[in-house]
Amino acid sequence: MRDTFVEDRLPPAELLPEFRFALPELQYPERLNAAAELLKGGAPDALAVINDHGRWTYAELDAFSGRIARLLVDEHGLIPGNRVLLRGPNCATMFAAWLGVLKAGGVVVATMPLLRPGEIATVIERAAISHAIVDSRFIGDFREGVEQTHFVKHIVKYDGDYGKGELETRAAPLKPLPAVDTGRDDPCIIAFTSGTTGVPKGCVQFHRDVLGPCDSFAKHLVGPKPGDVFLTSAPMAFTFGLGITPMFPLRFGAACATIEQGGPDKLLDAISKFGVTHLGTAPTAYKAMLSQPKLDDALKTLRYCISAGEHLPEATWRAWKDRTGVAITDGIGSTEMMHIFVSAAGDDIRPGSTGKAVPGYEATVLDADGKPMDEGVGRLAIKGPTGCRYLDDPRQRDYVVNGWNVTGDTYRKDADGYFWYLARSDDMIVSSGYNIGAPEVENALLSHPAVAECAVIGVPCPERGQKVKAFVVLAADATPSEELVAELQGHAKAQIVPYKYPREIEFVTALPKTATGKLRRSELRYSNSTMT
Repeated sequence: MRDTFVEDRLPPAELLPEFRFALPELQYPERLNAAAELLKGGAPDALAVINDHGRWTYAELDAFSGRIARLLVDEHGLIPGNRVLLRGPNCATMFAAWLGVLKAGGVVVATMPLLRPGEIATVIERAAISHAIVDSRFIGDFREGVEQTHFVKHIVKYDGDYGKGELETRAAPLKPLPAVDTGRDDPCIIAFTSGTTGVPKGCVQFHRDVLGPCDSFAKHLVGPKPGDVFLTSAPMAFTFGLGITPMFPLRFGAACATIEQGGPDKLLDAISKFGVTHLGTAPTAYKAMLSQPKLDDALKTLRYCISAGEHLPEATWRAWKDRTGVAITDGIGSTEMMHIFVSAAGDDIRPGSTGKAVPGYEATVLDADGKPMDEGVGRLAIKGPTGCRYLDDPRQRDYVVNGWNVTGDTYRKDADGYFWYLARSDDMIVSSGYNIGAPEVENALLSHPAVAECAVIGVPCPERGQKVKAFVVLAADATPSEELVAELQGHAKAQIVPYKYPREIEFVTALPKTATGKLRRSELRYSNSTMT
């Protein structure tokens, strides 16, 4: 018996992207279970997860996830294809639950711990959630969300990694359930976008899609191996975070370190405490860590850094490299594509560029007619082993164009195949006929020591159509003033073509962001329009 809810709501064949499996390692057998494959990566007694509450080996994680699968199937009637919502911060129990759902043939719907009841209700209704595994500390908002729906029939609570919750107690005496026989093209994840562009979209990923980023980006650019320890600030509901931990380390026999809150100070503490070698976080976190005295201790083990989620400014890349000696591997990925598909590492890095197509992927830019260009400026488009499959969403037609996954980003592709980020396609500023990419202006401002964070938008201007406006969060030792505005404007003119400088600068205490740390430019535009 199988629940075909997800399959019945996949896009029709004519709206799917073209999938390509160009590497031998991407040629997966027809029958596979992603959880079982991931857990083969490490020796049974090798470290799999470490945090403030303890250490778990591959054998222990395998057994715990198997017992969770048994509980779901035998006591809560889960059948393959049922959707299981997970709610809680990254921890060993969350990872075991994620693996357990996949072992049981279920479809994981992981959610950000920061989601509020109305947002939770939307996810429950869109995915028709039947089961839920929830950290007891985050049960309140979840129950309020459930009350707005009529779907969830089975709720099991756990207690972080303290080991005393309902899930842990009930699963303890059970015999682990071996991974059920699933197909490489059976759905196993619905990942909801973080909502920067309106109502979140449910992105369906198959069992092979879990392995694809491991065997392309991680294998060829990161090179995980036993003994490595990975850490991310991103929750696993964000597919960037899911890749950094637990997917990549488990696939290659390495370990995951987890923390529940990902601020720069806590990241640095965890790196030192757990011997972290590989870190994945957002550009703003790297910039913030530069001023932390704890960074020196962290550098005793840290040797590889990955950035995604937002464009990595060249100024931040250079400052981090100068301070630490570590060259950050930047990349662009998307929830639709599961993980990173354009990147560069090591000697292939060109500061300021996102990189080249990851092995296994093809990348190009499309002109106004949707045709690929050898070089030039256009919409970024991707083909590879992963691709967009929205769950019952008309926006599928917007993301997939002539077989290409079109991300909504405007890039410049150079003659060497490197991609240079300009802006989100709907964020390009047109001033006096000139196209201005907000990140270029932001990068110029961020190279000034008084600027901690900044965001740039276009605002209406009678003379120019639009003018560049910057919202600036100042460093701790800087004070807002008209003199500083003029200084920042002059600094920008010295860094970039003068017509791109911010003609208006507003100092703010914080920038609006999503739960995954992405900037909400739309909120800045809206707040600015309501003031004018």
